[in-house]
Amino acid sequence: MASTDSETLSEKPETPFHDLDYYLAIPRVSGLALSPDGGRLVTTVATLNSKGTEYGTALWELDPEGHEQARRITRSAKGEAGAVFAANGDLYFTSARPDPESPEAEPVNALWMLPSGGGEARVVLARAGGVSGVVAAKEAGAVFIAASVLAGSTDEDSDEERRKARKDNKVTAILHSGYPVRYWDADLGPAQPRLFAVEPGEELEPGRPTTVDAVAPLKLRNLTPDAGNGLRDADFVVSPDGKTVYSSFEKTLANADSRSMLVAIDVATGTRTVLLDTKGMSYFPGPVSPDNRTLVVLSESDTTPVDAPRVLLHLLDVSGGAPGTGEANEAALTPLAQDWDRWPRPAAWLPDGSAILVTADEDGASPVFRISVSGSDNGLVTRLTSDAAAYTDVVVSPDGRSAYALRSSYEFPAEAVRIDPASGDVVRLPAPAERPHRKGSLERVETTAADGSRVPAYLALPDGSSAGSPAPLLLWIHGGPLGSWNAWTWRWNPWLLVARGYAVLLPDPALSIGYGQQHIQRGWGEWGKAPFTDLMAITDAVVQRADIDETRTAAMGGSFGGYMANWVAGQTGRFKAIVTHASLWALDQFGPTTDSAQYWLKEMTAEMALENSPHLHVGNISTPMLVIHGDKDYRVPIGESLRLWYELLSKSQLAADENGETDHRFLYFPDENHWILQPQHAKVWYGVVEHFLAKNLLDKDLPVPAELGL
Repeated sequence: MASTDSETLSEKPETPFHDLDYYLAIPRVSGLALSPDGGRLVTTVATLNSKGTEYGTALWELDPEGHEQARRITRSAKGEAGAVFAANGDLYFTSARPDPESPEAEPVNALWMLPSGGGEARVVLARAGGVSGVVAAKEAGAVFIAASVLAGSTDEDSDEERRKARKDNKVTAILHSGYPVRYWDADLGPAQPRLFAVEPGEELEPGRPTTVDAVAPLKLRNLTPDAGNGLRDADFVVSPDGKTVYSSFEKTLANADSRSMLVAIDVATGTRTVLLDTKGMSYFPGPVSPDNRTLVVLSESDTTPVDAPRVLLHLLDVSGGAPGTGEANEAALTPLAQDWDRWPRPAAWLPDGSAILVTADEDGASPVFRISVSGSDNGLVTRLTSDAAAYTDVVVSPDGRSAYALRSSYEFPAEAVRIDPASGDVVRLPAPAERPHRKGSLERVETTAADGSRVPAYLALPDGSSAGSPAPLLLWIHGGPLGSWNAWTWRWNPWLLVARGYAVLLPDPALSIGYGQQHIQRGWGEWGKAPFTDLMAITDAVVQRADIDETRTAAMGGSFGGYMANWVAGQTGRFKAIVTHASLWALDQFGPTTDSAQYWLKEMTAEMALENSPHLHVGNISTPMLVIHGDKDYRVPIGESLRLWYELLSKSQLAADENGETDHRFLYFPDENHWILQPQHAKVWYGVVEHFLAKNLLDKDLPVPAELGL
């Protein structure tokens, strides 16, 4: 898989999955934006730079009708992202590329605009703290940005001065008075997120001769100056008429707990009204109806040691007059399709207001569904897309005759498609890059657990696997744990290992989503029971196949999948190797140190955590383990792997000998987070994994990546 020093990109491999350099060079598509007239569709494409060290993004325009080839519309070293169309057809996006009209200014992530009539993109708003996101009203000239402000700042000038003082004096210290203090891979504070209305400013020099394209600079109006940390990680939407912004809003609770309320922000006055605030429940806004009268609301119940969360859809009447506040509005919520045993993600209204489109995980896919919201069919759920693919970023044309989305599966990466909302027919649009060619096959397999529950999985097989030449098997365990193997992933891509002759098993055990609430509940609070026995049951079933070599198997997982890999290692010696990435090891230690301790500590009691903690079984581990972790991982802190590594070397059955030698290995990334994102680090990740698997399953000594310096 790894390239040799003599190989170059001119020596074409059999497929991109046979060479990591080619694999990393595959363009990656994300996001969709549709113009108000439905005539323009824009996506973001990430491509590898010439050094192979980082990805740059650019905006590409796609033909919604599917006739013309995709074309690139932006180009810069810093890249562009976050495309949003305004009501007049102008395209807004964010970029940190230099402003050609202010070449001496230090580049920041600014707001750019590409005129609807064509021409060059230009900076329309730049601020010291940058711009993190942009949204626009569909039917009004209203544009809004999300951006951070230092907590003590009184206005934009004050914020710029404070940022400059911190930078000039090399101060990075943060004084906290609440929780959390960090998120994912970022230290929180002293900046806090705010929502701003973007509005026309005044001419700097009225009457000064200039060209016809000159406009007054834009200015910002802070809609949420007193939000504190309430908008941290918030979801927000704007009504089509641009008069109201609906947002989740974090409410702090006693004992370092929190939940999300739903608020409405009046754009004209900045008045913030709490719409929904219920104990034990968090609320998130979905899309607003075309007539501005109805808001889709997603609710998620708090977890408890006994009950998994429930995710439900509602409709909230937001028309006319002053809305009620808080719990008073809960009675006004209209349940929508709440007998549907899936976790929906609302995407868009049909233009006539008769239905909404949603996606939801379902049996190894994530299709598009239509939910009727009126008449005798109110609440009726209809699956639109029938293929075994995952759909995201759904948008609907203004005439309602077409929807557009990104589609992926384990057979191909994300690509833009057009969907007929009436028939569900799907057409692939001309893409910025062709689908990467791969070898091997994908099958849907399943077995029955001891309690009668179905355990489904995908099985990726190499070409040529047969009774005469059975393939070694890799059991891949997904993270979450509330997740599913149903969409293309660049970080855990089975075809790279299939290209090396391995079969890869991708099961959805208890706790996986897309199979109903009971499938989640089966494993709730008992990670070491049904999820583990489900994994062993599907592995037992698959190794009975003649084309699988049951004597050469390994288990691999990341995050919760890494937890389960650790649990597997302490419960059975059936596997020849274990790969555990960003894994939970000592649950009593993990709980208070993760970035979201308040969530975790509600899920398991201290007794449950110990009962399901892998570290108590380290003495049983007789399988070589490859431990992988990034130091910037705040979701599963590095302390988990540091303790795992020490205890493997001091307490496992393969502990270090008198010379300090062991069969275990620890791959450490000082500047990566929960995921390994830098291209050359991804190359090292896959290279070390292949080396470790080959040594323990194939009895081959493949070289480790030269970049490790060993």
